Amino acid sequence: MERFYGFDLGDAESAIARLEKEDQVVPEMIAVQGVKSFITAYATLASGELLIGEKACYVADAIKRKIRFKSKFLTDASSTQDVKSFAAGVLGELYGSGDLVKNSESCFYVGCPAGWDKNAREKYREIIEHTGYPPAKIISESRAALVSACQSKHLQVGLDILSKPVLVVDIGSFTTDFAYIMNGKEVEMQTAGEVALGGGLMDEILLDESVKDAWNPQKIQAVFDESDAWRSYCEFAARRLKEKYFSDEEYWKTNECRETVQIHYRRPMKVKLSIDAARADKLVNKKLDKLGGRSFKEVFISSLKDVKENIAGDPPQLVFLTGGVSKLAAVRDWCIEVFPEAVVITGAEPEFSVAKGLAYCGRIDEDMREFRQELNEFTSSSTIDDIVAGKIVDLYKGAVDCLVDPILRKVAAPVFDRWRSGEIRRLSDTDGELQRGIDSFIRSEEARTLLAGPITAWLKQVSEALEEYTVPICVKHHVPYSALSLRSYLTASDVDIKIDAKNLFAVEEMTWLIDSLITVIVGIVIAAIDVVPILAGPGAVIVSVLATAVGLILGKEKMEGALLQADLPNPARKLIPKGMLNSRMEAMSAKIKEEFYKTLEDSKSAEITTRMVGDISDQIEQCLIKMAEVVEIPLG
Repeated sequence: MERFYGFDLGDAESAIARLEKEDQVVPEMIAVQGVKSFITAYATLASGELLIGEKACYVADAIKRKIRFKSKFLTDASSTQDVKSFAAGVLGELYGSGDLVKNSESCFYVGCPAGWDKNAREKYREIIEHTGYPPAKIISESRAALVSACQSKHLQVGLDILSKPVLVVDIGSFTTDFAYIMNGKEVEMQTAGEVALGGGLMDEILLDESVKDAWNPQKIQAVFDESDAWRSYCEFAARRLKEKYFSDEEYWKTNECRETVQIHYRRPMKVKLSIDAARADKLVNKKLDKLGGRSFKEVFISSLKDVKENIAGDPPQLVFLTGGVSKLAAVRDWCIEVFPEAVVITGAEPEFSVAKGLAYCGRIDEDMREFRQELNEFTSSSTIDDIVAGKIVDLYKGAVDCLVDPILRKVAAPVFDRWRSGEIRRLSDTDGELQRGIDSFIRSEEARTLLAGPITAWLKQVSEALEEYTVPICVKHHVPYSALSLRSYLTASDVDIKIDAKNLFAVEEMTWLIDSLITVIVGIVIAAIDVVPILAGPGAVIVSVLATAVGLILGKEKMEGALLQADLPNPARKLIPKGMLNSRMEAMSAKIKEEFYKTLEDSKSAEITTRMVGDISDQIEQCLIKMAEVVEIPLG
């Protein structure tokens, strides 16, 4: 797709934004009938002509006129045709102005309340596409508003805040929409979602209060009783005046905020709208029958509290306000009252944030589609396997370095203490004891913790090599390059996307290490037996001479074999000081590691190494895929 349209079809007013795939950073608002925010209304004339927007509200010869129908979409079957008629009128305007070209590479992202389920969204999408629009996708309006803020850098958040809990409050003309977003995913709440509380109630109060001040209130009211269209038209004017006042309440404390609306119904008539601090207070505190005898403020705060009680996860760290009424400073104060620990922010242009966010969603979706495709090609190639295989020896060396000393100290030394005391009669019997002891140690939490350090360091090396391939993919598709950096996830305690360093090695894959350690450790003891009697005193000289003679007759290897099978008398065992065995093991630690490094490729099984390369590569691929899902957060 080359261009993406965001269609915010609202109950009172609608707006359309357009974003080119290339060479356009911020969506542009498209003027329909000369205005960027146009009234959601349509009228059919006797001639068959279809009008939308402001003209539809007061055209004289309309045989059908409809307003405020989106709010009835889930409850009134006739609203389906109303949505289709209005959408058709908008489409005609776009084609007529050249803002949309037929058969172009375009798609539409259309907003809906967060409370709509999948069936309602699919029905809505089918209406839009059957009307003749290019391919369409339905996105939550509250989600679109948050995407708009993140993309425009107004919040200066990005991926960090999208990994934290966020509450989006979209105050529309008919409903207030709540969306709880945890780790970037929209979470269904038990209640709330959307509440029948919109800024339109304030518009009604402002209009009614202004009519009361008129010199001819009965005549104006008579027009409203006969013509819903004219009443709605005046309410729209009241809405704009209200938002104008709320945008800079401090200024209007010393200036008049007024507007005159011309009515042309049978005979011309004027409605003078005005708002000041006293009337603004009445808009939020007046008790209304429609709200069960409560005020806008009372219902709004009550709804916030209901949302807070029904949030299953952590309380939001950010409350993001959008919609025209969000300009009211008091709304922010109410949110702080209910969520005192959260940061409360209002979008820069709340009246256009949904339309712009929807357009952003289109480009993000396209970027993500291409991003996923290229990432899949990368993970399906042999590149990751090759990188891991090329560095696997470093992983083994790291494991040896961290495990040899603890094994000598905690496993080997106690086993030979038992041999020295006579509990184990022959050196050959120590093989089994060492096998079980080392096997148990490697399975322990202590060993897993020890391995975590060198494995994490090794994974960082792998990550650096991977980034030579992943960074260009991210840059190409406008994705933060850190999104596919394993390094950023190795230490991020609050992100549940990790390669578990503690579980990277299976014990079976360490058998070569166990076997090699046993051979070397037993060799140390044999050497100690060969050397110590010479130093042990006059009584041991005979043993030394005998050992030397046996060595000369049988040769060194056969002598060592004989020692392995010999059941030495306890006094001979005692000739080998305990401290000498321990010090000799410590001194031999570096030698052991050096021997491992030299014989590494021969000592480990090629089959096990191949499997490890495959397992580690699979984990890294899954990690990259999960990271990519984080990048796709804005669409949910």
